[in-house]
Amino acid sequence: MIKSMTGFGKSILQLPTKKITIEVKSLNSKNLDLNARIPSQYREKELQMRNTIAKSLTRGKVDFSLYIEITAEETSTKINEAVVKDYIKQLSAISAYAKQEELELLKMAVRMPDSLKTIREEINEEEFKAIEKSLLQALESIENYRADEGKALEKDFVLRVGNIGNLLDQVIKMDPERIAAVRERLHKAVSDLKEEVDQNRFEQELIYYLEKFDITEEKVRLSNHIEYFTTTLNSKESNGKKLGFITQEIGREINTIGSKSNYAPMQQLVVQMKDELEKIKEQLLNVL
Repeated sequence: MIKSMTGFGKSILQLPTKKITIEVKSLNSKNLDLNARIPSQYREKELQMRNTIAKSLTRGKVDFSLYIEITAEETSTKINEAVVKDYIKQLSAISAYAKQEELELLKMAVRMPDSLKTIREEINEEEFKAIEKSLLQALESIENYRADEGKALEKDFVLRVGNIGNLLDQVIKMDPERIAAVRERLHKAVSDLKEEVDQNRFEQELIYYLEKFDITEEKVRLSNHIEYFTTTLNSKESNGKKLGFITQEIGREINTIGSKSNYAPMQQLVVQMKDELEKIKEQLLNVL
């Protein structure tokens, strides 16, 4: 079973005084690249939350966001009365000339530095335990999303590697015809020279020449690689890197068959195999 690196998970935690929304989304990346956006009051718990995410999401470019919406009537931001009153007093002295009204003075005063103060709340451990539980729910959600995406990718891989296997079968069936065509072409080339040749020596040279175009090993190795790819695809763990290595070996054998074929109909089949393989490689970039 394979999993995609693309996913999205979300959970909402309703507390007595606030609503906390946790979102986790991921895209493909060679390693785990985690970016966290959380309020300053939870910074001391950031490392702990990062470790929780890293245990669940081993690869991918991950964005973790924690949003807080205050639902209670009270707020942690208070007006600094002494500072505001002093600003108003100073502004009133100026207002005799500027003719400012009291409401306008108040508007100006609250915009001054230190007019508002935010009381830093200590993290409640029970509250953080609830946040951790909500985070695990978001991670479970993104894992389910990745698994669903992986199923769609797996279907495509099965189709593509099956197409390569079918094309390989056509190559195997065509190979005797190719050898005969190459042999005939060489005979014709010699006859066009209109020179007498030693037939025994010619046959020896012909065998040597045809051996250079023999693709028996490549056909066997390619068949084995296709089977290995399918076995890995059906394994319990998702291993995109391993599948990537196998596709490299598949590509190497396909390229060798193409270079050795020396036969246009077979080269057309090789081009089709390369096309299917490129589609697999493109999708593998998104496999966990």
